[in-house]
Amino acid sequence: MTATQIPEVVLESSNGRRTMPVLGFGTASNNLQPEVLIEAVLEAIKLGYRHFDTASIYGSEQTLGVAIAQALKLGLVASRDELFITSKLWPNDAHPNLVIPALKKSLQNLELEYLDLYLIHWPISATPGKLSHALEEKDQMPMDFKGVWADMEEAQRLGLTKSIGISNFSTKKTQNLLSFATIPPSVNQVEMSPFWQQKKLRDFCKANGIVVTAFSPLGAIGTSWGTNHVLESKVLNEIAEAHGKTVAQVCIRWVYQVGATLAVKSYNKERLKQNVQMFDWELTKEDLEKINQIPQRKMMPREELVTATGPYKSLDDLWDGEY
Repeated sequence: MTATQIPEVVLESSNGRRTMPVLGFGTASNNLQPEVLIEAVLEAIKLGYRHFDTASIYGSEQTLGVAIAQALKLGLVASRDELFITSKLWPNDAHPNLVIPALKKSLQNLELEYLDLYLIHWPISATPGKLSHALEEKDQMPMDFKGVWADMEEAQRLGLTKSIGISNFSTKKTQNLLSFATIPPSVNQVEMSPFWQQKKLRDFCKANGIVVTAFSPLGAIGTSWGTNHVLESKVLNEIAEAHGKTVAQVCIRWVYQVGATLAVKSYNKERLKQNVQMFDWELTKEDLEKINQIPQRKMMPREELVTATGPYKSLDDLWDGEY
């Protein structure tokens, strides 16, 4: 089995000239079985994957750390430096004095000395303490964006992470961050698929040297909030058939072809292999035009972050019109 050479993009604002593989392996899962994840990570490394995406809230950092240690022991990679590891700061820790301790905790979980990329997971803070997936109204609070970002910058200066970025930030919120950032974000990781194309945000990020990473490019099928709409799309199925590809491969190729990067989650050996087979073919101009016509719908509006007493009183406050 030959490993695919996955192309890389340059991260503009990182320590030194850093590059990131355009295709990442996502580790968010509703019911994670450690041995399944470890096996999938090792398989992915054999296939050529080098970018692994986790977060403090996923509960997968420790297992990913075990898988990385095994990969090194087995000689699947020569050194940790060959891998690109992303993790994220959850709202409970998104406070100026808690950013660096939270990052150090992630490093401890992963048993690593540094991350390649650390992201603010959501543009909201919550009561410090135990990490909670469901952010209750009483716990939600506005983020001190300047204070939190200053600590993110400090984490990069200290070498705890090579690059810093954001996730789920609208164009307006990204623009606001750029107005005071000394080190601009390298990446904005957002929901993006043929059904939620994010053109405005992509154009803004491109103009400002920020790489967009798509999560749920296949519709997050199998998650509590996901949908089958993407994989069952008539348009995407017709395009896939014409190229002798799967719908998943069409979605992944589309994200790559419009200039974004992506994190895809699959623990299935065959699908891992198919997901990486996207660099030796391309969608035609007609394919792209058909995809552009797909009616747009956001799958993950996070209505629970809209509350009477929290920082966001409406979906418009949260997404600034991008929903």
